Formats: sequence, structure tokens, C-alpha cells
Amino acid sequence: MTDGEDEAWNRETVPRVLQIVGCRLSQRDLCSLLLVSRWCSRALVSQQSLWKALDLREANNAGGRLISVLSLDRYQVKKINLEFARDIDDDHLLLLKSKAIGQLQNLESLNLNGCQKISDKGIEAVASACPNLRILSIYWNVRVTDLSIKYLVMHCKRIIGLNLSGCKNISDRSMHLIGSNYKNLEELNVTRCIKITDGGLQHVLLDCTALKSLNLYALSSLTDRAYEKVANLAHLTFLDLCGAQNLSDHGLSCIARCKSLAMLNLTWCVRVTDVGVIEIADGCRSLEYLSLFGIVGVTDRCLQVLSNNCSKTIATLDVNGCIGIKRRSRDELLKLFPRLVCFKVHS
Repeated sequence: MTDGEDEAWNRETVPRVLQIVGCRLSQRDLCSLLLVSRWCSRALVSQQSLWKALDLREANNAGGRLISVLSLDRYQVKKINLEFARDIDDDHLLLLKSKAIGQLQNLESLNLNGCQKISDKGIEAVASACPNLRILSIYWNVRVTDLSIKYLVMHCKRIIGLNLSGCKNISDRSMHLIGSNYKNLEELNVTRCIKITDGGLQHVLLDCTALKSLNLYALSSLTDRAYEKVANLAHLTFLDLCGAQNLSDHGLSCIARCKSLAMLNLTWCVRVTDVGVIEIADGCRSLEYLSLFGIVGVTDRCLQVLSNNCSKTIATLDVNGCIGIKRRSRDELLKLFPRLVCFKVHS
């Protein structure tokens, strides 16, 4: 290729190709391509996705970079990822509110997972600056309390996804606020929120009937009083009950009314027996993922019923540690569930 042909290729072909593929690339990939050549930079700088998302996951000096970037008028972000950007603190969020509130008006998704320096004060700043927020994730934050949820329901009326996993100071008060204000909530993760009781969770399960995903991992104090109300969630597709030590066959029979359930984690649900699993097999015939890990009260009997009803859908099945199940080899399970591709989800 001559120099002239090379120049024409860069000037004409490269921009056309990048215009086609640019809308399918992540923001990080787009930013990397900006550095390849001036032709790439010119072609990509007009891509809207470059200015609607900000990914600073695990970034150094994320707080300063966040403020610098959002000071540019061209950024009208819809999604910000600050996961494990550990230098982020309340002061950054307060400064962001005062300097870049215009750029935050259309923010829909904010990931603050692992940002442990943020407290209720920072969440208040975010909530008041982002009225169109729909998804908030604040996993592993022990400084956040019910006050944060109060600020959220005051300012952000469109929330459909909340990840509060590991926020150990979230209590029933937050559950009441969520239930009363977020009727259209689709995803809720309250893993290890140990202050939540049956009463608080019931409030959510009775009011947030649009829930599609519910994660109750490691909430061992909950009982059938709460699990019975899961039956209200007609759209539920994902349910994690790992460690639900008080879940009985009766509670599981109520959960079996969730006909759309595709993923169910019953790891270490030690009171469950064949009776409850057979109820699930009869009621949830679209099941794709099921973990019975560590349950000694289940036998080959429930596996046969699961095979009869769900063999065409189940692709993941973990029966390790289920000493009552004798047909546990890979070949034996494949005879019952020919679509199985994953036999172990816990170690």
C-alpha cells in the first residue's frame, strides 16, 4: 500500500468502520482506541457512548478524575462505575454535587461497590443530585445506615434496582421505606443485612410485587413467615436463599408458586427435604439453575421428579454433600438431566 493509499484508508475507511463498531464497544475500549491514532480519535470522539458512561472501576485517584471529567459539559452521563475505587469519599460526592450537578441530572446507574469511605452524607449528596437514578449498588459498606435509604426515597423516585449486600446497618426501617416507595422495584440484594427480620422483609414482599431478582444470601434468622410471602412475586426469576437455616418444606412450597423461577440457590437450607424440592419441581418448570449443596434430607426421589419436569431446562445442578442422593456421578446426573453443563457451584 502506497503512502497515499494508506492516508486514504486512515481518513476514509477507519472512520466508517469505527462508526459501525463504536456503538457496541465499552467505554474503556473506546478510550483505548482513542490513543491508537489521530484518525481513531477523530472518528470516536463523536460516539455518544463515550460521553454517557464513566468507568473508573479500581482506578487510582478516582475521586479527582471523576470531578475533572464531569466538569466537562460534553459529559451527560447515564452510568458511572466506581466499584472498588477506594479513594472515593463523601467529600468527592459533595464536590461533585456542587460543581457538576448539570451532568448528573440524567444519571441512571451508579456503582459504589466497595467504596467504604462513603457514608450517609455522601449518599445524600448523590440522591439529591441524581433525580433520575434507577440503579444503585453500594455493596460492602458498613457506614451506610437507614438514613441513606431515607434520602434515596426522598429524591430518587424511579429506583428499580438496589444492591445493599453487606450493608450491615440497614434494618427493617429501610425495608419499610423501600416497600412503601418503590412499587416497581425489580432487583433487591440484601445479602448479610443481618438487622433485617421477617417483618421488614414481609413489607417488601407484599408491596414490591414486580421483583424479578431477590438475594437473601446468609440471612439465617429469617423464617417461613417471610418465605411464605415470596409467593406474591409472580415475576421472580432469581432467588438466592443460601444459608436459610429456618426454611422448611412449607416455605418452599409457597416459593414454588413463582412459576417463572429460573435460578434457585438452596445451599445449606438444612431443613429442606424431598417434599419441598418436589414442590419446586412441580411448580417451577422453567428451572435452569438449582443448588441443593449440603442438604442431607434430599434423596434420589426428588431428583427423579426434577428430571421428569425440568430435564429440558436445568443446566446447572449442584448436589454435592447431599448424602441421601446416591446417583451423584456425572454420568448418572447426565442421564437424568441431559442439558447439564455445570455440576458444582460451591467448593
